[in-house]
Amino acid sequence: MALEIYKSGQGRYVRVGTYIGVVIVDIVLSWFLYLKLEQYLPGAKAGEEPTGIQAIKVYLEYGLPFILMAAMTVVEWFYLNKPQAVDFMIATESEMKKVSWSSRAELFGSTLVVIMTVFLMAVMIFVVDYVISGGLSAGWQVPLTNIRIPGLGLW
Repeated sequence: MALEIYKSGQGRYVRVGTYIGVVIVDIVLSWFLYLKLEQYLPGAKAGEEPTGIQAIKVYLEYGLPFILMAAMTVVEWFYLNKPQAVDFMIATESEMKKVSWSSRAELFGSTLVVIMTVFLMAVMIFVVDYVISGGLSAGWQVPLTNIRIPGLGLW
């Protein structure tokens, strides 16, 4: 098992982006573990001499998350250097170069259309809801609400 990078000159941006994302996940998981250890490990009270697990609390609180993060980082480095994973990332980067990206003006126009459509739909739903709820509170009768189905106990 060599420590050299498989096809090192190819798929650089996808590899770096993937590794940065994975390291961010590692940091979040380690931080979560630190917070849980801080919460559940007993601490010495003010003026008391720490004993037993209280004396090693600091080592556990900081050491376990660090060891977890280091172990995950090593495992991820080996996984992201496997030929199957590397070939997939190289193919992904080459396909992304073929994509026809929208211009800034097209993107702005499309976003504006989506926002206006959502806003208009929200206004329409609000008006319909307001009219129906106002009518029901004013005594409108809703058709087919007096139908009773024997045996179901719904009414």
